[in-house]
Order: sequence, then C-alpha cells, then structure tokens
Amino acid sequence: QVQLVESGGGLVQPGGSLTLSCAASGSIFSVATMGWYRQAPGKQRELVASITTVGTTNYATSVKGRFTISRDNAKNTLYLQMNSLKPEDTALYYCNGNLRRTFRSQWEVLWGRGTQVTVSS
Repeated sequence: QVQLVESGGGLVQPGGSLTLSCAASGSIFSVATMGWYRQAPGKQRELVASITTVGTTNYATSVKGRFTISRDNAKNTLYLQMNSLKPEDTALYYCNGNLRRTFRSQWEVLWGRGTQVTVSS
C-alpha cells in the first residue's frame, strides 16, 4: 500500500527550529511535485511550499526566508526545514505528493495524515 508518512512535528518556542520529514512508502514508480500544506484551527488548508523533481521551489509569502523545502528523490522523501518559527506557524502540517504506482498507472495525488507543529512559549 502506497502512503505518505510525516514526522518531526512537536512543540517549539518562538524563534526555534524544526525539521519535518515525509517518507513515501510502498510500490511507487515515480513521484513528481511534492509539497507541504498546513491547516490551523478554524482556517483553510494552505500551501506552505512545493518542490518539483528537478528542485524548483515555491513558497508561501509568509514563510519565505524562514522555511526551506528539499527532497531526496532516491529515498522518495520530502523535508521542510523551519527556522525562526512564529506562533502563527502553529498548525497541522500535511505532506502531499503527485505520483504513479506503476508505468501504466494514472498520476494521483496522495496526502499524509499530518504532523502537529505548535509554536508557543
């Protein structure tokens, strides 16, 4: 069974850092663009950052200069380095990937279950 599993969330003080990871497991032929999204209580899910297979990145304005997205294509793993964290970064962070299970499969979008990030003193 193909799945995305996030890890690395937790409680951190304002100004602190965290690194999130997202591992794609199961039988996967190819993974295209991957991204991190977040959803705070009472708010809509929003894109935090995305990255293509060749490393082209896109960031939400609110995290530019503080967050860095990267990936290890050989391991089908996605990362999000978060620095200078603010209380407004508190949210459930989800991993997202556009992938094919086999050469003949259609592309599909897969979501992880999320990892909680809480920024508080």
